[in-house]
Amino acid sequence: MIKLRDFLMWCSILNGGCLIITALIFGFFCDWIYSMHTRWYALSRESFNNTIYAFFVFYKMLFILFCLFPYIALVIIT
Repeated sequence: MIKLRDFLMWCSILNGGCLIITALIFGFFCDWIYSMHTRWYALSRESFNNTIYAFFVFYKMLFILFCLFPYIALVIIT
């Protein structure tokens, strides 16, 4: 039980850090990332923004559902 709790703790820390770093990168370098992707794909700015927003929503939901909530539940019961 303790190994699972430790695993979920580190999983939450690493995924939360990855989410924060990715949000900062897209926050500061969004125009550069957009220009880089428009070289490869024909994307409108609105389509790019919607895709990035959907990515963050999906990643955050997975992070909360599969890392954070199980870790909190194990902390509560132990």
